[in-house]
Amino acid sequence: MDRLLNVERLRALSAVAAHGTISEAARALHMTHSAVSQQLAKLEREAGHPLLEPNGRSVRLTHAGRVLLTHAEQILDRLAAARTDLADLHAEVIGPLCVGAVGSAVRTLLPDALVTLTEAHPRLTPTVCDGEVIDLMPRLLTGELDLLIIESWDNRPVAIPQGVTLRTLIREPADIALPDAHPLAGRETIDLAELPDTPWSSCPPGTESHEALVQALRDNGTEPAVRYTLADYSTQLTLVARGLAAALVPVSGRNPAPPGVTFIPVRPTLHRELQLAWRPQTATAPTRACIAVLTEALEPTAAAAPSLASAPTADGASAAAE
Repeated sequence: MDRLLNVERLRALSAVAAHGTISEAARALHMTHSAVSQQLAKLEREAGHPLLEPNGRSVRLTHAGRVLLTHAEQILDRLAAARTDLADLHAEVIGPLCVGAVGSAVRTLLPDALVTLTEAHPRLTPTVCDGEVIDLMPRLLTGELDLLIIESWDNRPVAIPQGVTLRTLIREPADIALPDAHPLAGRETIDLAELPDTPWSSCPPGTESHEALVQALRDNGTEPAVRYTLADYSTQLTLVARGLAAALVPVSGRNPAPPGVTFIPVRPTLHRELQLAWRPQTATAPTRACIAVLTEALEPTAAAAPSLASAPTADGASAAAE
């Protein structure tokens, strides 16, 4: 290796490692597939080793690729830290802020926070996308997103990669949503084992809420019959109101709830937490400002909720706590 490694090519390697395919890496980097392929080909020539190999329909890093990725991530982190330090020389919070969040957080938490932020910092340019943890976390790790609001359930705590810090914003119960005409709709509480043949509506497989529902039903001796997979709670509740399904819905996912739906606390109580997730080593001034606004707005709720900073990480360790 007789030439200096190019930073943008290292960024392309990191994106492929995080997303598993060149196409997804290109989408995350806002580049074409061809441009990313060219960057990687040049990087292989600079490195003097093959860095990628086919793995079914995706690609994976070779041993040399994994060795280089370790250094690439350190280099990219140091560059991000340098940008942060330079940005902090300005007294004003300016520039981009890229937030990814689950849908219910976009509806309930972010609008007021963004209004507060942009009023206090007019030169801040926030962008928001919704999604699930499985999609958002890789984008946080590659630096495409600055801050996440994710969900984690009591019976399915989300695994957090090393270097990511969590802060609980809200801890809320999830209740069973039944049509008003359901025989159990008048109950004060309900056990999931009492719904053995019930059709369910849920978020798609792989999402935290879907896996929490499936796990809760199986823990109560019931194999779930999820007939309707819908990305947002409001659509699920429309089906519940028409008598087509039941749903497991946290408090912040109920608004607006259509007529004809009854919410019944589940026994034992199942909770969902909405949590901030970010990488302290690359956090920009806009990121820290957003964290402060959300934390201050929800401080009574967050203080009353037990932290999930000890949630299992992807490699079995605990997530870093601030």
